[in-house]
Amino acid sequence: MSPVRRAPSERRRGPGPMRARDPGEEHRVATSLELLFDLCFAVAVSQASAGLRAAVGSGHGTAGVLHFGIVFFSVWWAWMNLTWFASAYDPDDVPYRLTVFAQITGSLILAAGVLRAFDGDDLSVITLGYVVMRCALAGLWLRAARADPRRRRTALRFATGVVACQLGWVGLLLVPAAVRPAGVALLVAGEVCVPVWAQAAGTTPWHPHHIAERYASFTLIVLGESVASATAAVRTAFDEHRGTWQLCAVAAGGLLTVFAMWWLYFARPAHTLLATTHRGPGRRFRWAYGHYLIFASAAAVGAGLAVEADQVTHRTGIAPQTAGAMVAVPAAVFLTTVWALHLRPHHRSVAQGAPFLGTAALVLLSSFSPAPALATGALSALLAAVVTMKGAWRAGS
Repeated sequence: MSPVRRAPSERRRGPGPMRARDPGEEHRVATSLELLFDLCFAVAVSQASAGLRAAVGSGHGTAGVLHFGIVFFSVWWAWMNLTWFASAYDPDDVPYRLTVFAQITGSLILAAGVLRAFDGDDLSVITLGYVVMRCALAGLWLRAARADPRRRRTALRFATGVVACQLGWVGLLLVPAAVRPAGVALLVAGEVCVPVWAQAAGTTPWHPHHIAERYASFTLIVLGESVASATAAVRTAFDEHRGTWQLCAVAAGGLLTVFAMWWLYFARPAHTLLATTHRGPGRRFRWAYGHYLIFASAAAVGAGLAVEADQVTHRTGIAPQTAGAMVAVPAAVFLTTVWALHLRPHHRSVAQGAPFLGTAALVLLSSFSPAPALATGALSALLAAVVTMKGAWRAGS
């Protein structure tokens, strides 16, 4: 009688050794806990987008963009680190689940402090949420170090680096406000270097299909947040009967932009790169870290659409070009980064990226047009059509 193979959902829940997962495991997919994790992190993404919209609308665009970059880094970095950890070590037992719940709690605390960080540079709440998330991850790395002797040095380096950075973030609250920007830059650099330093002692396993699916899931979250942010702004303006035709242009341009962003990101499956050319640390880190620009720019597009809706309905006094740039700049960053990370490795020459780079340049210029959102959407949709036709032509030749 052949043994019965249990499904992942039927694994034992009691605590046990945190053994490394098989990177060649068949049918590896995101778990329901990971999807809940993503859903709760969407709250923090929403708050960051709202904070950016409010800052730009009140005339503090530069400070708003800087705050958005820092806040979004904390959200993305915590999400990404658990994602890669789970791909290597996910026993799905009770201690692991509770630790993930702790990280979810930290993300909600962080979300609660986002607007305070935007409004008055109060970083106390957002730091508390971030430290909760990261210390929970350090606990997971210590557990992995105990259960996986082969990769113990790597796991201990991760735990040490994470804890050291959290001590730095807490200490940053005690220094004068004038020196905090330099401290933030130093700590961000330190956070980014921890995985590189840790993996130098030995690579942890990871599953290409699982990682690709997790990144795709977060891409959908930030795109959905863009739609939600723009919809809320347009709905409010429609309710007040302001600028109906201009709002139609903003809404149409926003939909076209989001549709095109989705189309272009999923034009090629990411797991084909992760399973072949991106197995090496250099390309893998560039791909993983480069997604910060993809995720942040996608979320910023939603804030930009909301700002443009506010501008055309005179709910804010900023210049039309500023509002247009809030859509055009992040859209151009998204197009350029998706090409560089996802599509360029498939191209035989750099010249094949000309449509992306050319479209990104035209999108930037569209901020000076009478309808920037509509122009951005039309250009992005045209690029998606060109990419699709070229792919169909190559497949038929």
